[in-house]
Parts: sequence; C-alpha cells; structure tokens
Amino acid sequence: MHNTARAPRYGAPTDYLSFMLDGQEYGLDCARVQELKLLKSLERFAEDGDIIGGVALSHGVILPVIDMRTTATQGAGAGAGAGAGIVHPDTDVIILRLSSGLVGMVVEGVTGIVHVRPEAVQAVPGEAGASYLIGIARIDGRCVVLIDIDGLVSLSPRRPLRAA
Repeated sequence: MHNTARAPRYGAPTDYLSFMLDGQEYGLDCARVQELKLLKSLERFAEDGDIIGGVALSHGVILPVIDMRTTATQGAGAGAGAGAGIVHPDTDVIILRLSSGLVGMVVEGVTGIVHVRPEAVQAVPGEAGASYLIGIARIDGRCVVLIDIDGLVSLSPRRPLRAA
C-alpha cells in the first residue's frame, strides 16, 4: 500500500488556522473557516452524544457542533474526555464551511494563523491510511498536524439528529 500523503511541492504558502487539542497543535485551511466564536456564545438547543455536541444556532443558521475535545482524548486512559462538555473562557468554536454545509468544531483554543509552504509539509509517520491527515508542518520549532476537514468529517457515522 502506498502512502497517501501529498507529495511536497514548491509554491505559495497556504494559511492554516492553528488550534490545540490534548497538547497537540493542529491546523485547518483558513479558506474553510467562516468565523470563530466562543462556545458559551452559541445558542445550543439539542444534545446528541459525546462527539456530536449538539445542534446550535449561529446567525440564524442551524449547525451541528462536533466536540473535538472528546475525540482527541478517546482511548487516552482514565479520565479520557474529562474536559469535554466543560466550557472554559478559552473554549473556541470554529465555524467551518464544508461541502456538506456549515459545522461547528469545538477545540481547546485557537492559537493563530500559520503560513505553510508546501515543501515544509512532511508525511505523518505510521498514518498512511489516514486520508484526512495532510501531513506535519514544522515551522519555527512548532509541529503542526494539518487536517483535511472534509476528509475527517466524512469518517463520522451519519445519524439523524434528534429534534429539539
């Protein structure tokens, strides 16, 4: 089986919104980000399990909310997921435009924007089957795992959301 990571190319940098989950820094293509909100500012009106943190209303649009803090700590041992569902002042929601519509993604905190040149992206070791991982960017001593958000969300089992 060949590695599905994208081969390094030379060219203009891409901007990624970086955020923290369980001590690791991740990045999403800024072109997919519609806005940032604090979790406590969203009007949540339905709960639907651990990963789908419910349904929320933002600017008159109803969107599912995925709590990435839950997925980052699954399988981490005792206390896994203990931070999920807890709203801290720095709990951010990234509102993303996906091919399937808008979705909110809860993260521990947004750290900023990183400019990544294609040649700075390396394959993720041992993750050849993880098509949602673009690679690892090493920038100024930082290690940022780059995520293809459409690929990641497509892995979630589709279930109908309960009515509020």
